[in-house]
Amino acid sequence: MNLENKIVLVTGGSSGIGLAIAVKAKERGAEVLICGRNTERLNTASSKYNVKAYKCDVSDESQVVNMFEAIKNEFGKLDVLINNAGYGYFAMLDDIDAEKFTEVYKTNVLGAALCGREAAKIFKKQNYGNIVNIASTAALKGFAAGSPYVATKFALRGMSECWRAELRKFNVRVILINPSEVQTDFKINSGRAEAQFNPTKLIAGDIAHAVISALEMDDRGFIPELTVFATNPVD
Repeated sequence: MNLENKIVLVTGGSSGIGLAIAVKAKERGAEVLICGRNTERLNTASSKYNVKAYKCDVSDESQVVNMFEAIKNEFGKLDVLINNAGYGYFAMLDDIDAEKFTEVYKTNVLGAALCGREAAKIFKKQNYGNIVNIASTAALKGFAAGSPYVATKFALRGMSECWRAELRKFNVRVILINPSEVQTDFKINSGRAEAQFNPTKLIAGDIAHAVISALEMDDRGFIPELTVFATNPVD
């Protein structure tokens, strides 16, 4: 797909991996839309990178519906949905907090499903579209204290398979991206200690490169799933 003049929506697009994807798509000539919950970060990103920003909590159905209505009214179509919004919550099994578990699931899984649902309506009518779900290597393998986060990413991987089965006949490509550890604010936002920058580990731009590369494959084919590791990370 040639991204020139394509309408691309990136959820959680005001920082981290989402912002890196938005910037790279903009560089390719796309009309980029971002959404998020933090008004200050949205305004900063919108102004700095000349992207359209929507304040939207993807776990809230009414906000998602309203955002997609606004997109349809202003642009008349959508070419790409990047389901990137998400955060981490980690706890040992015997310490799991039910409310925190529910909240992370609502954003990481329900939020992706709600955005996917509204995008699918547009894509089926157009008989064309692309969905990129940003999962994690946590969608492939569990680890101690990972139950809440891993559960959300396994769920996103499973939903991606279901969406492919439903949408391929409408010329919709569903791509799953599994980043390993990426140096963003993700760690801090999940309640863990900040680490010093490590030049041997992945950065947000690496994942953005993978996403854009996958999208730019000719529409006759697509990459169902792509996992990105650091080549030789040194702690």
